[in-house]
Amino acid sequence: MPSLAGLAQNFHETNARLAGLLDSLLADRMPPQPTPLNRSPRAATTQQMAALLSELMRAGQWLRSLPSEKDAALERELSEYRKQVERLRTLLPSMQQTLLAERARLEQERARVVSAAEWAQGSRQTL
Repeated sequence: MPSLAGLAQNFHETNARLAGLLDSLLADRMPPQPTPLNRSPRAATTQQMAALLSELMRAGQWLRSLPSEKDAALERELSEYRKQVERLRTLLPSMQQTLLAERARLEQERARVVSAAEWAQGSRQTL
């Protein structure tokens, strides 16, 4: 088990990575100027989601092994970690909406492709 200073350092590094990931998600969610091609924010990438999950899982292991006595540095980092998790929690509904909209768009596109394929098949049969 890491020392208190080691745990504080681990959380400090995780907080920095989480802050960077959340900042990048926020930047991705707000296109500079909406155009017909980017009317809605982009969905989080699989890499971003994997990195978030990895950080949360790693921090979860540390949280389960926290000693009952904590020093000021560890308390500060735990407070910062809580803030980052709360930031993520506020982003999750909009991330879900973006992913649902993307799924609907992909389903429409798939239906269009199936329709075009059926039309092409029918056209070949009439020739």
